[in-house]
Amino acid sequence: MDYKDTLLMPKTEFPMRGNLPKKEPEIQARWEEQDIYRKVQEHTKGKPLFILHDGPPYANGDLHMGHALNKTLKDFIVRYKSMSGYCAPYVPGWDTHGLPIEQALANKGVKRKEMTVAEFRELCAKYAYEQIDNQRTEFKRLGVRGDWENPYITLKPEYEAQQIQVFGEMAKKGYIYKGKKPVYWSPSSESALAEAEIEYKDKRSPSIYVAFDTVDGKGVLDAGTKFIIWTTTPWTIPANLAIAVHPDLNYSVVTAQGKKYVVAESLLEEVKTVLGWEEVETVQTIKGAELEKIVAKHPFYERNSLVVLGEHVTVDSGTGCVHTAPGHGEDDFHVGQKYDLDVLCPVDDRGHMTAEAPGFEGLFYDAANKPITEKLEETGALLKLEFITHSYPHDWRTKKPVIFRATSQWFASIKDFRSELLEAVKEVKWVPNWGETRLFNMVRDRGDWCISRQRVWGVPIPVFYAEDGEPIITDETIAHVSSLFREHGSNIWFEKEASELLPEGFEHPGSPNGVFTKETDIMDVWFDSGSSHQGVLLEREDLQRPADLYLEGSDQYRGWFNSSLTTAVAVTGKAPYKGVLSHGFVLDGEGRKMSKSLGNVIVPSKVTNQLGAEIIRLWVASVDYQADVRVSDAILKQVSEVYRKIRNTFRFLLGNLADFTPEQDAIQYEKLREVDQFMLVRLNRLIKEVKSSYENFEFANIYHAVNNFCTLELSSFYMDFAKDVLYIESKNHYERRAMQTVMYESVITLAKLLAPILPHTADEVWSFTPGVEEESIQLTDMPAYQTFENAEQLEEKWSAFLQLRDDVLKALEEARNEKVIGKSLTAKVTLYVNDDTRALLDSLSESMKQLFIVSGFEVAGSIETAPAHALKLDHAAIVVEKAEGETCERCWVVTPEVGKDSEHPTLCLRCAEVVREYS
Repeated sequence: MDYKDTLLMPKTEFPMRGNLPKKEPEIQARWEEQDIYRKVQEHTKGKPLFILHDGPPYANGDLHMGHALNKTLKDFIVRYKSMSGYCAPYVPGWDTHGLPIEQALANKGVKRKEMTVAEFRELCAKYAYEQIDNQRTEFKRLGVRGDWENPYITLKPEYEAQQIQVFGEMAKKGYIYKGKKPVYWSPSSESALAEAEIEYKDKRSPSIYVAFDTVDGKGVLDAGTKFIIWTTTPWTIPANLAIAVHPDLNYSVVTAQGKKYVVAESLLEEVKTVLGWEEVETVQTIKGAELEKIVAKHPFYERNSLVVLGEHVTVDSGTGCVHTAPGHGEDDFHVGQKYDLDVLCPVDDRGHMTAEAPGFEGLFYDAANKPITEKLEETGALLKLEFITHSYPHDWRTKKPVIFRATSQWFASIKDFRSELLEAVKEVKWVPNWGETRLFNMVRDRGDWCISRQRVWGVPIPVFYAEDGEPIITDETIAHVSSLFREHGSNIWFEKEASELLPEGFEHPGSPNGVFTKETDIMDVWFDSGSSHQGVLLEREDLQRPADLYLEGSDQYRGWFNSSLTTAVAVTGKAPYKGVLSHGFVLDGEGRKMSKSLGNVIVPSKVTNQLGAEIIRLWVASVDYQADVRVSDAILKQVSEVYRKIRNTFRFLLGNLADFTPEQDAIQYEKLREVDQFMLVRLNRLIKEVKSSYENFEFANIYHAVNNFCTLELSSFYMDFAKDVLYIESKNHYERRAMQTVMYESVITLAKLLAPILPHTADEVWSFTPGVEEESIQLTDMPAYQTFENAEQLEEKWSAFLQLRDDVLKALEEARNEKVIGKSLTAKVTLYVNDDTRALLDSLSESMKQLFIVSGFEVAGSIETAPAHALKLDHAAIVVEKAEGETCERCWVVTPEVGKDSEHPTLCLRCAEVVREYS
């Protein structure tokens, strides 16, 4: 007889190698065939709704690792909620309007000027849909489950119709107005920008100190006394109309180099150093308030510059006398309004100086810096010129500098409902909690929102104008335009004349001849995506407003979180979300931003093709995503190793369940051995920890907890000593069935706990698990946490034993290194113990030889009686020696019993009995 044939070795078709790049698409194809998204919704129908509302990625270009991080985190949460008593539909979305698509078409050679606006917009829409199809394929390849065939898209007619309703409701409440004021203006985009579209980068700029002569000192200053201003934008000097001082600051009138100057007292020393003044005498100290309405002269134009009071003036830098151009700065504008100054803006849409800046007309604003500085030097007004590198606002799309420029724009008033916005922020649950402070401060400090853009690819601002120029926004016009957009899409705005877009028979006193015009600006794309709470959550029957959660990158505090809050509070009085969760950015392994020039870009599609989507998903689970995270080939290799350990754990468990039928063979908890009960208690603790971590979005805790359970509890302990029972004992042996019971519970539990993170692997495991009925693990629920009466005592006792076992394993390793023994089964362990350890060992009924994986075990006397060569510890002394006897041919245990069974002389008595069952 070949005794190998009598061993119950593991049998499973669950492969050791995941071969994920090949296997995952096969699994995903099966999900498609099963229509798994719909089946999950049917399975959870009638349960409380949990809505994670997708923030729309922009429909342009391939996915990057930031996309993968974001969508995978969302998938973790939605999958978990679907298995935890909720109906959690997930509707992905795309942001489709705006400059990048216009630029992409221009780069492809599309001649926008040679076609109608409507024709160009059709090309934009076509391009957007192509990008959506590409990105959708990549998102699905990551294993993200959602209603991919019915996403929300901001260019769809029904979405645009709801966006018009949001605009109309805000206008009805008086929150929408048109005004001329400085806004961020991008000459490179030829459009106004919102704060959310600004990023800061270093820029080299001229830094100049300029003197303005007093022409009317109002009895406070002598004529000819010079105010010194400092600016890094010489090109705005032609627009200067005033000099601002702080009413509460002290200002020094000093003589230097034979002339009188006015400077803030606290900045005098700094100014002296910069200008190289040596002999300076203060002849007068004046409160800023006393300088109000003194008249200075523009340094090279025949006009005055009024001294005004402004609370915005600081002494952080400069001179305390602030150059004021109401057409080129927000603070300048507000103080100018107070003093009835013109809103002079001598710069056009393309950033070129106009005729309102005589002598510099036609120059690009940045190029005008040099001739303007030379003009100041020529008139004797330039006191100092140097260059500095400082942080400066740039257009986040074109990466070019922006300017402040006064233009006629449409605004959403923030000040009119700022208090409601701030209250709404307080009612939201923020993770991390600093998010509340961040958005609260943004809302508190932000100005009115410029919502108009001078582009064509977007949702039109639905405003008509009467002959007298009065804007027309009424319930009737808004409802009609919304209806037209729902039926035809917003392109109709560009295809029809104003009279054709108005309700039939519409009349207005400002147009006695029935002549109307329409607004040509489009809405800021943040108004588009910021309206999704109505365009999606309210529009779709399977969703609800407010959403339970918004989850995006930390840059969206100034973006989508902000715009969504603004429109929702304006329309409904409440935030569109109950909770907000944010994540950081993805960096390379050294903490650097990824860029093609550095060659450090990692692309999701490449990772899925080489390693599999499960590795990306497991990486997402492993990182502290609320901060910036790192990814590299080396990091992904480490994650792959953890995946391999998890997979091997599943394979071992499944292999030992080949002859296990749960309904017939499972043993009740109360009838299990203590060691088996202890493992189920530990498994149950894992359930509690993992579910709590899912609830708190702490996925790294899950990663570590599951990895530790697989590596320490199962692989290093239970599965290690289990082989002596599972392979050696007879099929229905009590201890074997007990261990199979634990392993079955472990497979089911681990697969379910990991299903949101590793859905492909969990479903694959499920297909090889005996006794399951559901066609997919996605149609099951999370394992329930149970309480066991003896759990606490078991954990205390067996935790103490595991410490002792670690000590014995170390002693065995030392003996192996010293060539005393070979494998551990060739060893005998003798323990010399204190009273506590003896009591612990006496309380255990399990075989110590099996638990330590040795052939001989003995508890001898006290620690003090241990021989000198023993490994001495606080609680025990350990002696390892060669076991006596022969090696059993079947179980490899070394024992004197070998040879005592005449029928099977090469076996131990235990194995001889088992083998007889096969005869």
